[in-house]
Amino acid sequence: MPGIDECLLEAMALPGARGASLVDWTSGLALGTAGDSPVGDHETTAAETAELARAAAEYESFAAGPADTGEPKGPPVEDLIVATRSGYHVLRFVETTFDSSVFLHLWLDRTEGNLALARIRLRDLSERLVLG
Repeated sequence: MPGIDECLLEAMALPGARGASLVDWTSGLALGTAGDSPVGDHETTAAETAELARAAAEYESFAAGPADTGEPKGPPVEDLIVATRSGYHVLRFVETTFDSSVFLHLWLDRTEGNLALARIRLRDLSERLVLG
């Protein structure tokens, strides 16, 4: 089970990965970073992506629908994808046994990255990630 640094290094091994981070969306702080930042500063990127994550996690429009059953655990959103002209930003919410407010952020090059593969691998990483 990988810790934060190992998890981010695995994310950076994906084709087209330019940067990765684990971010607390309530505070906007990066808990770990690897690679580059789209704006040259990981803390700025963490704060900006946290605003997006917070909106997706808290807005009623994205809440679980009537077909969902059982107790909700974590935010109702699994992934948030932002496509830019040069890349993709994939935010994967991490479910934990405690009240988690963290997500993995992967920045992918649009021509070299594989969005489907990135989503699958981030899901796997988020399930194996050990926060402690």
